[in-house]
Order: sequence, then structure tokens, then C-alpha cells
Amino acid sequence: MATEIIDTLVIGAGQAGVAMSEHLGKAGVPHLVLERGRIAERWRSWRWDSLVANGPAWHDRFPNLEHDSDPEGFPGKEAVADYFVAYARKFAAPIREGVEVTSVSALQGKPGFRVETSKGVIEARRVVSATGPFQIPIIPPIVPDTPGLKQIHSTSYHNPAELPEGAVLVVGAGSSGTQIADELLRAGRRVFISVGPHGRPPRAYRGRDYCWWLGVLGKWDITTPPAGAEHVTIAVSGAYGGNTVDFRRLASRGMTLVGTTTAYQDGVLTFAPDIAANIAKGDADYLAVLDEADAYVARTGMDLPPEPAARAILPDPACVTTPIRALNLRQEGITTIIWATGFALDYSWLKFDVLGADGKPRHSRGISEVPGLYFVGLPWLSRRGSSFIWGVWHDARFIADQIGIQRAYEGYQPPAPMDVKAVQAKEA
Repeated sequence: MATEIIDTLVIGAGQAGVAMSEHLGKAGVPHLVLERGRIAERWRSWRWDSLVANGPAWHDRFPNLEHDSDPEGFPGKEAVADYFVAYARKFAAPIREGVEVTSVSALQGKPGFRVETSKGVIEARRVVSATGPFQIPIIPPIVPDTPGLKQIHSTSYHNPAELPEGAVLVVGAGSSGTQIADELLRAGRRVFISVGPHGRPPRAYRGRDYCWWLGVLGKWDITTPPAGAEHVTIAVSGAYGGNTVDFRRLASRGMTLVGTTTAYQDGVLTFAPDIAANIAKGDADYLAVLDEADAYVARTGMDLPPEPAARAILPDPACVTTPIRALNLRQEGITTIIWATGFALDYSWLKFDVLGADGKPRHSRGISEVPGLYFVGLPWLSRRGSSFIWGVWHDARFIADQIGIQRAYEGYQPPAPMDVKAVQAKEA
């Protein structure tokens, strides 16, 4: 099979890869996008059936195409995936689906990369990794395989009917964990949720969505995460029309809150005594947003109606005031554990020393230490909004600009040297 040659190869056709292709096309850069599944595959196959976007349709989109739905609503996962397919078709993105990249290494004796794929070898002058942050689902090695106990990552959860009868423990209180736990509770399941440190912003306040507040308060454009903030999950949801996540309210509806999951032995799962502290820190995060929003309204004089009810905090439920330190899974009837515990990165296919001790790429705004190798779509690539739909579009434009600059240098041809004797003869 002949080796294919391309100027720029983009790996991944999720939101980052589609955005990258648009900007490369506008810059006149010959390129190809490889996707091992379908465009926006993770939205389709790594999400539960009822998932909706965490931001409203007016916000969670690219600038040049609106969602075909209520701008204030929260589009479902299939609608989001369809949006990226339609966006790619809008500018005829050169995307090749069903092709997996297995290795990227340096070419010998010339600049560029040798890219081995499931469909052959490609040589590329430049490579952009647009594989995103959700690569390897993490299930902590706490509970061993146990007969009668189903353990899955949140990426494998689809709907309540697929789970065995019995109670469910959800470990993780970020957006995925809280939404899945809420859905199971609404389906009539007995639900426990392990709540670790988290941020708990308002879904909306004073008539404006949280995404809008992040924008006007300059939060999307923060370039460096506050100490420890990069590792704190955010409990926010667009489900059921969009409501603020409130763990006390979930408890009042019958959900049992426990602290951070720590250990397992002889059928008993134990938890840290931190549930009250974690809930309190979430409250502090929530109230801080309201304070900043109120200060912004006072400063700008905007006509946004006050919302004093938003500051009302429900009493702590018994599971918070008297923390549950251990659960006997069999006695509690828990037949399923859903681990909403995040993801690890996988760059085993990248044959360069460009990863830090934490496994994350070393880069500056997506420009790696290896000439011609770029990253896009990672959290905090250039700012807080980098891994979100609208933010990745702007990062991709910056990377496309850098590629254009390098192509201009590579294409530079100095003028031919002047023939001094010929000029002298002509002047004579």
C-alpha cells in the first residue's frame, strides 16, 4: 500500500477536530482528519440515553451555526452529535471515519511524522492531536469483582432499565454522577451517592444562565486554574429543563449521601467522614458566584431582578449531620456501583517524550516541544473554556494561525543572488 502524504493531519473528529478542520480550511492548509469511530462518536456511545448538554443551545455551539432547537434549551446528546456532523458538512471537512491511529513517530532524515493507522501509513508535515480529555475511563481499584455486584463506569451506563434490580451506589458527584443518580432516583431506585469535593454553581441566577455569568465575569478567559481547582469536579446540569444541583434536595427526595469512597473489605464499603465539609464547600462556591453576580449588577446598573430565594439553603439531612461511615452492600441491597470517577489520558501512540509526570502533554497554548506537533481540546489549554464547545473553536483558530506562520517560513524563497559582473557590464 502506497504511503499517503499530507501537510497536516488531525487526529480525532470530535468538537476539537471539527473546529481544527474549519480553521485549517480557511487558512488554505491541506489537511486530513482521522476518526476511529464516527464524527462526535463519544457523544453517541459514551453517554447515557437521556444526557443533555450542560450549557444552553445559544452558548454550547460554534459561531457559524446555531442549533436546530430552542436557544435557551439544552440539546440532547444525539442532537449535539448531529450538530457536529452538520457543521463538518457545512464546509466539507476532509474527515475520514473508521480509521484508528496506532503510532506517530518522527520521520528519519526529513521533517515531519510517520503516522501508522489501521488503514495504512501516512506521512504528515504536521500533526494535531484533537483526541480530547476523555480517553480512558477510570474505575479505582477499590472493590474487586464480586458475584451479584455489577460495576460499570458512567460511560457504560445507558438507562435504569439496563441495570439489575436493587439499589445503586453512584461514586462521584460531578455532572455525570449527579445526573445519573437523579435519573435513577426518579426511576424509583434506592440510590446512594458518594460525594467528594466539588464545585456547585447555580444553573441560572437573576434570569441569566450560569454560562452567561461566566462570560461577563471573565471566568471563561482565566488562563491559570486557581490552586487545586483543576482537579475539582463541577456539579451542574441541564437535565429536566435545567436546575441547580442541590444535594440536600436530592436527600429530601430519598437519596442517601455519603462521603468520599475510601476502602472495601468483606462486602463492606467505607467512606471518609467528609460529607458535611464537601457539601459546605460546594455551598461556598455557589454563594460566591451569587455574590460576584450581585456585585456585577450593582456595578453596571443592569436591570436584572433580584433573586433572594436563590440564597435559601435547606437544612442538612440526617445523612450529613450523622455521616454514614460504612455500607454493607448485601444488607443494603446494592447490586450496582456506577463509577463516575473521570478519565485518564492515553498517548501511548505518540512516540515522543512530550508528556509530564502526570501523563499530560507539555505544551504552551497547544504548541508542543516537538516542532510540528500540536494539541487542541484539552482542559486549560489556553483558558478555562478550552475544553468546552465554544472555547475549543477559539483555541483551534490559534493553532491554525501558528501552522500558517510555520508554512510561510517553510515556503520562503530568498531572491536569487545578484550577478555583479553582469550589472557592471550593463552599466558600462
